[in-house]
Amino acid sequence: MPDTRIPAAAPPRTPRRDASLLRERAAASLRAAAPALLAYASVRLLGLVILGTAAAAAGKSPHTLLNARWDSLWYARIATEGYGYEIRLPDGDVHSDLAFFPLLPALERGISEITPLSVPDAGLLVSWLASLVAAWGIYAIGARLHGPRGGVLLAALWGAYPTAFVQSMAYTETLFTALAAWAVYAVLTGRWVWAGGLAVLAGLTRPSAAAVVAAIWIPAAVTLVREYRAGARAGELLRGHARMLLGVVLAPLGWLAYVLYVAVRNGGLFAYFEVQGEWGNGFDGGRALAGFVWQNLTSNVLAGLGLCAALALVFWLLWLCCVRQRQPLPLVVYTAAVVFVSLVGAGYFGSRPRLMMPAFPLLLPAAVALLRTRPERTVAILAAAAVASAAYGAITLLGSGPP
Repeated sequence: MPDTRIPAAAPPRTPRRDASLLRERAAASLRAAAPALLAYASVRLLGLVILGTAAAAAGKSPHTLLNARWDSLWYARIATEGYGYEIRLPDGDVHSDLAFFPLLPALERGISEITPLSVPDAGLLVSWLASLVAAWGIYAIGARLHGPRGGVLLAALWGAYPTAFVQSMAYTETLFTALAAWAVYAVLTGRWVWAGGLAVLAGLTRPSAAAVVAAIWIPAAVTLVREYRAGARAGELLRGHARMLLGVVLAPLGWLAYVLYVAVRNGGLFAYFEVQGEWGNGFDGGRALAGFVWQNLTSNVLAGLGLCAALALVFWLLWLCCVRQRQPLPLVVYTAAVVFVSLVGAGYFGSRPRLMMPAFPLLLPAAVALLRTRPERTVAILAAAAVASAAYGAITLLGSGPP
């Protein structure tokens, strides 16, 4: 006789049950990402060991090199005293702390108030934890596109990025990359509200959050246009994509909130951009970059050619991501936007590699190539990259110029 029993109804959805399911999924995701986190942490630990050895030989403290230099000092001051500090240079320019976004100093202050850590050490803790969250998100994207091994390789390669030493400093790059990676992953998996919320936090971290906003807006616009052309009515689109549209609305709010805060504080709608201009970080369409390249070519041909080769490599990798490998649109938009924002500013050229570090999808072609390589050769290549990155980081941190 057929089974006439009525199937048991699924447990009703409640906020507590939803939270429990979310924790279970996060735990499962973390277990899957464990090899990637171990590989990433190993690469970064090697970098810290080499830095510690080099710093000891030079009679310097690696701890101070990581949490009390350059931008980290500005963030620590904001966390301790709030906004309002500025330096007037001999040429009359003013460097104001309003150029720095508030999320990192807010976290530094909060952690220092509830733990025995000082503000600078709280900044290190934020950066180190964020670097693991970033590696987790990078793994999740790599695994979604190229399987778990591809995700592990992508996370390890990001840890061996040339300026990866910044990932271990009290800077915003790791915090921003963590938020950006998971925002892009949320778009890839259709979690639009999560994407928008993470974009809000990214917008309170760095001005380059425009890349995260673009990675949400452009795929959303493409989706709406495609369905409209397929015959969907406007009302149907609004009802069917309510969560996507909410994510679109949320995405720029963090960045806008801080820009408006500076505008109100300084009494001008474009005050934030004026502050950035005083720092020499205004948008110039790439003229400063072109001038720097030309200066190197005319003063030191080898250095100029090396610089041109590095830029060519970046554009080649971008072409591989966008054209050859046909990466998903959110990933392509995010990567292209980070590269664009990093290259078209008028600021200090030495910071461009650091500003480009959140563009982790540029490493996807290398990760895919390593997937086709024998395991022992892959380990050797990653080890060489990690050592080279660590050596470069030690040399930079022991030098006088900022990254």
